[in-house]
Amino acid sequence: MKVILGLGNPGRQYEATRHNVGWWVLDHLADVWHFDGWKRDGDAMVSNATVAGARVRLIKPHTYMNLSGNVLKNYVRRPFWAPSKDLLVVVDDVALPVGRFRIRARGSAGGHNGLRSIETALGNQEYARLRIGVGPTEERKNIYHDLADFVLAPFARDERDEILELIPKIGSSIETWLREGTERAMNTHNRTGDGATDQ
Repeated sequence: MKVILGLGNPGRQYEATRHNVGWWVLDHLADVWHFDGWKRDGDAMVSNATVAGARVRLIKPHTYMNLSGNVLKNYVRRPFWAPSKDLLVVVDDVALPVGRFRIRARGSAGGHNGLRSIETALGNQEYARLRIGVGPTEERKNIYHDLADFVLAPFARDERDEILELIPKIGSSIETWLREGTERAMNTHNRTGDGATDQ
């Protein structure tokens, strides 16, 4: 089973925030790939379908960001399931500007509490992650002095429109990951503004 884990915080007050963009992507995938309806499974909401010949489960942890990894404990125990090839985490990233995304095969949490929790649950950093840019413009850096306040604030209208326009491209990159793996997804979809590959 392939697991696509979107990071976010439960509660209506967080739905439109930058920290919940991972959930936006999963909602898009569930819609365009015609997944089953969302169902409660322990501390998460899950939805299932077969995509590109593979069983796929979408997971939204409902544990708050810093405990996101808890939902993976049962998967780690499964025989033949390996995070390095069967897990993709979709996460916001303040180090990337809005309108950009990057796929990585491994790496550190980079200060993100959700990724830190996942790394703790897995015991390593060997899992793919798709990072979606939510970073502030220079103008907005002067408005938000606390990073926590920034990521828990709603997108501005122009940012929201740019993210919504990007989501179908993110969906295409996730489909490549499902069909051909992380390296192919990186080579195909990690692009800079001038068309060069950025890895």
